[in-house]
Amino acid sequence: MKLKFIVAVLAIAAVPVGAFAQGAPVKTTKADVQKVVKMISSDKAKTQTYCDIAKLGDQIGDADAKKDTKKIDELSKQMDDMSTKLGPEYLALMDGLQDVDPNSKDGKDIAAILDGLDKLCAK
Repeated sequence: MKLKFIVAVLAIAAVPVGAFAQGAPVKTTKADVQKVVKMISSDKAKTQTYCDIAKLGDQIGDADAKKDTKKIDELSKQMDDMSTKLGPEYLALMDGLQDVDPNSKDGKDIAAILDGLDKLCAK
C-alpha cells in the first residue's frame, strides 16, 4: 500500500466530522485527486504543510507499532490542525477516500497520482 494512501486514511481519522460537507457521500474521482495535487503542488506553503502531514503520518505509524495511544492522539490532533490549512478541497478529498478500496484499480490509480506529492517531499 502506498504511504500517501495510508497518510490519507490517517488524516481522515484525525479530521473532525463537522469539517466535511453535509449530505450524501460523493464518489472521489481521479480528476478530484489531480485537482487537489495541482493545488497543493503549486503553493509552496501548502506543499510544506502536506509534507509535514506525511511526517506526522510516519510518526503515527511508529506510535501505533508501540501501542502508544496518547502519542497517536497528540499527533492526530496536530494532523487535524494542519489538514485544515490545505483547504476544503483537501478535506473533501480525504472524506471521499474513505470509500476507495486501495487495492482496486481506482485506488491504485489514486495512489499513483498522490505519489506526485510524495516526490515533492523527498528527503
